[in-house]
Amino acid sequence: MKKTLFVGSGVAIVTPFNENGSVNFGALADLIEFQIENETDAIIICGTTGEASTLTDDEQIAVIKFTVDKVNKRIPVIAGAGSNDTAHGINLCKRCEDVGADGLLIVTPYYNKTTQRGLVKYYTDIASSVNLPIIMYSVAGRTGVNIAPKTVSELADIDNIVAIKEASGNISQVADIAALCKDRIDIYSGNDDMIVPLLSLGGKGVISVLANVAPKYTHDMVKSFVNGETVKACRMQLDCMNLVHNLFSEVNPIPVKAALNMMGMNAGGYRAPLIEMEESNRAKLEESMKAFGLID
Repeated sequence: MKKTLFVGSGVAIVTPFNENGSVNFGALADLIEFQIENETDAIIICGTTGEASTLTDDEQIAVIKFTVDKVNKRIPVIAGAGSNDTAHGINLCKRCEDVGADGLLIVTPYYNKTTQRGLVKYYTDIASSVNLPIIMYSVAGRTGVNIAPKTVSELADIDNIVAIKEASGNISQVADIAALCKDRIDIYSGNDDMIVPLLSLGGKGVISVLANVAPKYTHDMVKSFVNGETVKACRMQLDCMNLVHNLFSEVNPIPVKAALNMMGMNAGGYRAPLIEMEESNRAKLEESMKAFGLID
C-alpha cells in the first residue's frame, strides 16, 4: 500500500502580496503559523488559491522554499508545480524537490489541454522525473480537461502517484474512481461543499480554501468523520455551506483573500487580471463571516 501524504484538512494557502505586488513573506509566515496552531494537517503552497499562474518560476520556488523552511517538518508541505508544458512542469517539480517539498500537486495541462492518453503520458513523464509523491489535480472548470476514472486507475499503478485532488464536483465520478482504484490511490476533495460526501466514499480529506479562514473547523470536520462521528461531521458540513458559497461567489482566491483581510490577516491584494471583490458580494461574504463567528 502506498504512503498517505496526510489525512484531514490540507489548506490551499493564499500567497500574500505587498502593496507593490511583491510576495509578502512576513505575512506568509504569520499565515503558516496560524494554520499550524489551528491543527491544519498539511499546507498546499502555490496552487490555484496561491495564484501560482501569475508567479514567476523563481518567485514560485522561493515561496515554496520559504514555506518548507518555516514549517520545518511540523506538517507536510505539498508544492503546486503543474504546467501546460510537460518540460516546464518537470523542471518545476525538480526544483520543488530540491528545496525540500514533501509532495507535489500536479494540475492537468490547461488551455492546450490533451487527450486521456496524453494525460497518462504527462503524469507518467513527471512521475519518472522525481522521487516525490504526487497528487494529481483534476479541475476541469479551470483547465478544460477532466481526468476520467479509468485514467486515474491506470495512473494509480505508478508508485509515486499516490493521490488525486478531485474537484470535478461530480460525486458519481468520485465513486467510480474509488471503485476502480480501491486502496491504490488516496482521494482528496477539491470542493469545500463536498468534503463529507467524498469522505463517505473513502476519501482521506480535503485540500481546502475554507481552511484559510476556518482551519480548526475544517480539520475538526474531517476528524469527526474519521472518528466515526458522522452525524456531527454532516452537521458541520451543512453549517458552513453559506460561508463556502460566499467564499466562491467570485473567482478564487478573490473572496478568500478579502475574508482574510477582514480578519486582519494581511493577505494583501491580487495579481492582475484578478481585481478587488464586487461590493455587493463583499457585503454578503462579510455577513456570512459574522454569522460564522469569524469576525465581529
